[in-house]
Amino acid sequence: MSIQAAASDLLAAEKTKQPIKPLTVTSPAITVDEAYSIQLEQIRRKVGDGAIIVGKKIGATSKAIQQMFQVDQPDYGHLLDDMMFLDGDTLSLDRYLQPKVEFEIAFVLKKDLKGPNVSILDVVDATDYIVPAIEVIDSRIENWNIKFEDTVADNGSSAGAILGGNPTSLENIDLTNIGMVVYKNGEYFDSAAGAAVLGNPLRAVAWLANSLAKYDVWLKAGEVVLSGALTAAVAAEHNDSFTAEFAHIGSVSVSFKSQNEAGDNQ
Repeated sequence: MSIQAAASDLLAAEKTKQPIKPLTVTSPAITVDEAYSIQLEQIRRKVGDGAIIVGKKIGATSKAIQQMFQVDQPDYGHLLDDMMFLDGDTLSLDRYLQPKVEFEIAFVLKKDLKGPNVSILDVVDATDYIVPAIEVIDSRIENWNIKFEDTVADNGSSAGAILGGNPTSLENIDLTNIGMVVYKNGEYFDSAAGAAVLGNPLRAVAWLANSLAKYDVWLKAGEVVLSGALTAAVAAEHNDSFTAEFAHIGSVSVSFKSQNEAGDNQ
């Protein structure tokens, strides 16, 4: 397994919109550590080309997502400045290979969180505010035929994030019971509560901070942390629109069009 070659293959797939075979097929002996090394090599190259790391995402925190992608533990990826969009934006499907959307709670930090001994109370202390978020996930692996090491190497299948709602302090907010209702194309689609994310989204952020420590990476003040999807991911197709409404913290929306109809928010 060549870390450099695998990183190059995934970056090429993202650029050309031509997915590759699963790394777990072409390199069956790939380890989780190698997969994270491939992720970090891609991020290193992108930052070298001018991208800015603005946060992290946690994936596969809910049973719905773990069952959907047949994984049994969370993963994480990096968020870059060119992946961030505004509430209500219309995104071009031509940016992606096979996009899906997830609905979650985003944390914005005011202090660094560096593992390995980060607690839930540390997360509360380090959080500036929370907002509702829609994450766009995408796989550079053909047909989403992924195992855990594939999605890890592929930057946690990260592709974009839309932040909305009202910046809200954690004070007096019970994240385990915070409710969410999702609408697709104006009609009810799904619902869940915060407890779907490792029992509490705060626990997911603490897990992330502690997991990052192994690779000498940490969560920094000002960064956005997507704490994990409350429900299963859903494919995003032409003319689709999605709105997630959360109790206490507001709503977030995004729409998708083909490139020639997407307007300026591509």
